[in-house]
Amino acid sequence: MTAPGRRSSTFTRLLRHGFTDPSAAERLLDSPDLTPLRNDPVLLEALGATADPDLALTGLVRLTEAQPGDADRRELLDTLIAAKPLRDRLLGVLGASAALAEHLARHPGDWQVLVTYEPRDLHPEVEEFEQALAEATDPVSLRVAYRRCLLSIAARDVCGTTDLAQTAAELADLATATLRAALALAAAEAPQDAEQCRLAVIAMGKCGGHELNYVSDVDVIFVGESADGADEGKALQAATRLASHMMRICSETTVEGSIWPVDANLRPEGRNGPLVRTLSSHLAYYQRWAKTWEFQALLKARPVAGDLELGAEYVAALRPLVWKAAERENFVADVQKMRRRVVENIPVSEVDRQLKLGPGGLRDVEFAVQLLQLVHGREDAALRSGTTLDALQALAAGGYVGRTDAAQLDAAYRFLRSMEHRIQLYRLRRTHLVPEDDADLRRIGRSLGLRADPVAELTREWKRHSSVVRRLHEKLFYRPLLDAVAQLAPGEARLSAGAARERLIALGYADPASALRHLEALASGVTRAAAIQRTLLPVLLGWFADSADPDSGLLNFRKVSDALGKTPWYLRLLRDEGAAAENLARVLSAGRLAPDLLMRAPEAVALLGDGDGGSGLEPRSRAHLEQEVLAAVRRADNAVQAVTAARGMRRRELFRTAAADIVDSYGTETKPAEADQGALVDRVGAAVSDLTAATLAGTLRAVVREGWGDTLPTRFAIIGMGRFGGHELGYGSDADVLFVHEPREGVDDQEAAAAANRVVAEMRRLLQIPSADPPLLIDADLRPEGKSGPLVRTLNSYAAYYRRWSLGWESQALLRAEPVAGDDELGARFIELVDPLRYPARGLEEDAVREIRRLKARMESERLPRGADPKLHTKLGPGGLSDVEWTVQLLQLRHGAHEPGLRTTRTRDALAAARAAGLIGDEDAEILDEAWVLATRVRNAVMLVRGRAGDTFPSDPRELGAVGRYLGYEPGHVGDMLDDYRRTARRARGVVDELFYGG
Repeated sequence: MTAPGRRSSTFTRLLRHGFTDPSAAERLLDSPDLTPLRNDPVLLEALGATADPDLALTGLVRLTEAQPGDADRRELLDTLIAAKPLRDRLLGVLGASAALAEHLARHPGDWQVLVTYEPRDLHPEVEEFEQALAEATDPVSLRVAYRRCLLSIAARDVCGTTDLAQTAAELADLATATLRAALALAAAEAPQDAEQCRLAVIAMGKCGGHELNYVSDVDVIFVGESADGADEGKALQAATRLASHMMRICSETTVEGSIWPVDANLRPEGRNGPLVRTLSSHLAYYQRWAKTWEFQALLKARPVAGDLELGAEYVAALRPLVWKAAERENFVADVQKMRRRVVENIPVSEVDRQLKLGPGGLRDVEFAVQLLQLVHGREDAALRSGTTLDALQALAAGGYVGRTDAAQLDAAYRFLRSMEHRIQLYRLRRTHLVPEDDADLRRIGRSLGLRADPVAELTREWKRHSSVVRRLHEKLFYRPLLDAVAQLAPGEARLSAGAARERLIALGYADPASALRHLEALASGVTRAAAIQRTLLPVLLGWFADSADPDSGLLNFRKVSDALGKTPWYLRLLRDEGAAAENLARVLSAGRLAPDLLMRAPEAVALLGDGDGGSGLEPRSRAHLEQEVLAAVRRADNAVQAVTAARGMRRRELFRTAAADIVDSYGTETKPAEADQGALVDRVGAAVSDLTAATLAGTLRAVVREGWGDTLPTRFAIIGMGRFGGHELGYGSDADVLFVHEPREGVDDQEAAAAANRVVAEMRRLLQIPSADPPLLIDADLRPEGKSGPLVRTLNSYAAYYRRWSLGWESQALLRAEPVAGDDELGARFIELVDPLRYPARGLEEDAVREIRRLKARMESERLPRGADPKLHTKLGPGGLSDVEWTVQLLQLRHGAHEPGLRTTRTRDALAAARAAGLIGDEDAEILDEAWVLATRVRNAVMLVRGRAGDTFPSDPRELGAVGRYLGYEPGHVGDMLDDYRRTARRARGVVDELFYGG
């Protein structure tokens, strides 16, 4: 008897052997059924070697109690002690699977299947499993026989007799035998149906790939043909009944549970398509309608049951189409989009525990391998395996994947799949989630041989392997391209020139030969810079491929690298600052404008880094910009030098704005694309307008200083007009302005006017001198009398003109007037002068309204370029910028005097104020705002993509695709983009017709 307060020796031994509840284990060992084994050290050693000794002992007690008689019980226990193979197998299963322990308790004689293994039992195939299932006569007995086979597979698995690949293959072979048995049962119940048709069952997914899980849907496709002389329609009906019955036999729950669901949703048209099709119908669908992912799924197609000859014909007919899939437009983008969609659909609470679908999970390995198979399997038949690990090995052997990368992925895939198997084996439930409970993690860890600290070791190994997959799965596609050109490891298999070309074409490169030359120039050699480039380029190539023009992205990257490659900070920035490399890749491949701006001063690439809290791309305020440019003017020796500095600042800030716009529009791996399109437009408009104002202020100061010192003979102000005054400038906009001056006291009017005109002329000249920096064009055509009137007027002259001669369109144009540079007080007095004109106290007379409408209609008919599609013209087309702006400005002219909110130069703010004042309905306001924002975004996109301004969508397919990517459309969806624009503009035009022309 144990003394009070002291542990029994048995308790201590149980604790040492891995039991977590030694007290309960002691009680179980004291049960009468285990009397012969109570003190047997062999039993404790064997239990301690299992994944969960407590679970194994509980299962053993239940199995012993379930034996029908004493003789059966003695046979079980005697064999258990005498035969180590049985002991290891039986206890191993009981310690890993509560579900199989439950099966043994219900069928206590099934332990006998674990007693001896013939050599053929070590790795059974379909034939052996068919024999084991042969006696099943109904769905219930089929389930019992299936579980009996599963018991033997699990025993070999947990004891290490079979590795992961062999276990997965055995599970697929058992599934094949089960499908055949289920189809035989269905045919036996409906012999007439069986006689009328030929029915082939094609395994897909993991079953087709010979790599099935313990618990998984079994994906299938059915092919049917009429038997000799039978009517095809009736034969297909019979085949459909047989297929449906076979699926029910496997899927339905009975007293013995279910086997697994049979899923036929990979068939043509999915759930909406017929369950069974003829071979010709399948072929017609795949030739005409199938999507990229459907060809990817066919990689694993394998005939398994029914008419195997028909199944072979199916595979032979469709296999050529599979290997042409990589020739499809946007092939890589489609596959990658499919992968992203899978990740996006995972509930947030499950992402970090998803073994299969999460980032760094099994699906990443499978997608990467399948992508490479589809690209290179056209030319290399050795790559056409449906089994992931076999295909990965073949890819490495052929040089399509680096051997080290392949070995790391192989190890990671085996570990993650083994984890998945152990998780599913416990309850025989379909799940891919890593449990959160420590007891579950401990059991899984111990089952994988992690015994010192199972929970911590399992978690560490899982995260390590996931990290490997996450790091490698995308690089897997790109790194061999570099190995092919760098030629650093003699004797290692590498991509041939033809295979590299195939891969680049699949990625969307139009000129693979040039791309390979760029890669060779960047990555070859043993320098530190080349080594860093080889690290960066696999990721950069993926980002380039995500754009509409990967060729330009790579070419521009080479140019930047050539210019900055010898500076110590450039490659370090890209390597060490997470955002910089991706931002650069997006910017260089999104169009011409941003790369052109960058090439003129490549050091601006530093703006793309994380900087101080990621502020490198944040726009600077107007005050900050003016302070910088005025300081540069003070340091300059003359006006030319000063304005050159101002234009350099403008070029740098245009690049900052464009880069931020591109990055926000595309999104990054860590930050999704900006969802608020209006915010994107407002940021660009404000940044470019502030930048233009600061440039004009600096230029004005430089010209005055050089010609007159500190003080000009006349006070001088620049008034922003149009989009400039409205803070809505785009990348390619001119600066619409008015110039106003007022002679200083004692200065002759003619001297003042001459000085003012000389200032304007010199400003325009300096801002347009040919140089590496983009010119800033000043447009003063909105001045009184237009091009016929004087370029500069005094404030009194403006007052006299507006009092006597002002036209309606001029009052409308003045709605956008805002001082932007020069004498602040003079600018404010100009605004006081024009406010009564643009916000008339009595609103607009009907004659004035009719004149505005007539002018608008004439402008639409006369100014639209010949040959342009009006429905796609963002400025003058129906529902375009002009429509929205004139509608809003009419409201401002009519109601601005009484509604303070309307007294703004900004279109969107005025529209919001009109809505708040009840002058326009909520829905109409939203329609107009959406149309204006979209049209502005299109104009910005055209400038970014083409490097020159335009009001219509580009006709070049690549440029059109780039506009689509900027606007958030996936590759291949430019048609949707154009349809969306037409629909948005059409709705806006309906509102304009009502409010502008009819109101």
